[in-house]
Amino acid sequence: MLEMPPLQFANTNGIRMGFYEAGPKDDKPPLVLCHGWPEIGFSWRHQIKALGEAGIRAIAPDQRGYGATDRPEPVEAYDLEHLTADLAGLLDHLNIDKAIFVGHDWGGFVVWQMGMRHPERVAGVVGVNTPHHPRAPADPIELMRKRFGEHMYIVQFQDPSRQADKIFDSRVEQTFDAFMRKPAPRKDTAPSEPPTAGVGASPRLNLAFPQMIAGYDARHDPRTPILSAEEKKVFVDTFSRTGFTGGINWYRNFSRNWERSAGLDHTVRAPSLMIMAEYDAVLPPSAADGMEKVVPDLEKYLVKGSGHWTQQEKPEEVSAKLIEWRRRRFG
Repeated sequence: MLEMPPLQFANTNGIRMGFYEAGPKDDKPPLVLCHGWPEIGFSWRHQIKALGEAGIRAIAPDQRGYGATDRPEPVEAYDLEHLTADLAGLLDHLNIDKAIFVGHDWGGFVVWQMGMRHPERVAGVVGVNTPHHPRAPADPIELMRKRFGEHMYIVQFQDPSRQADKIFDSRVEQTFDAFMRKPAPRKDTAPSEPPTAGVGASPRLNLAFPQMIAGYDARHDPRTPILSAEEKKVFVDTFSRTGFTGGINWYRNFSRNWERSAGLDHTVRAPSLMIMAEYDAVLPPSAADGMEKVVPDLEKYLVKGSGHWTQQEKPEEVSAKLIEWRRRRFG
């Protein structure tokens, strides 16, 4: 499944952004598909194809710091103000007034923020695994440090020595071997699947990802890989070229994002869909409990049997739900 539309480029918000596009240009509102960490626009390959074939316009960027898109040096260039302005500028480049923003993992944080920061550009929002919450009561890094300790990967990512980046950069294939797998066969225990962006994890999970990757041996992993050899090569080749720092810089803005969002209304008023994955270890369906308080027009949908990489683990189901919801809500 390597079919992708041709790579195109847009100048937006001071960077050059690579993106893929399918479906008729006169279809509206289009869907903008926003990936998480450590991913790229290619993560949406199944949905781009399915949406395009259904006559729906779909656009999947490599976001700031990733893939074919620029990777600015300053850490603060990766805050949510920049990440959302990049997407607004992508719409400007394509002469699109409003879009439905679909985000998985870190892309989910970004698309909910689009609904807060650029509501005039947002026709709808779809969160895949990543819920939307009111502003945290304290600095999120301090909350994570208290709950999970210094070895929790997001806390480690704050270390200015960038040891974590070096571990991932020197073990690119190991990283994708370890992350891109289906959940372990279920017993009555916490799933052992590596999670990524979220904060809602069970303390029993091993969240020391850099150390986990450093000690990882695929020969001893009973979980089923999600990617074919050809698909894995796309990720490995891309991150071998770019490194992981661009994406990790998103995490280095947790405190900044929290500080700078103090005066913002966190309510997202656009029609919204929350797609949850039954076995996501860090962004479980329960993380979406109570979302209706800040997302009044919300529908929820559970993908059974899926771990964290929902649009790649259950591509037909995710694509079918996006098509059904888009047609029902927007004609």
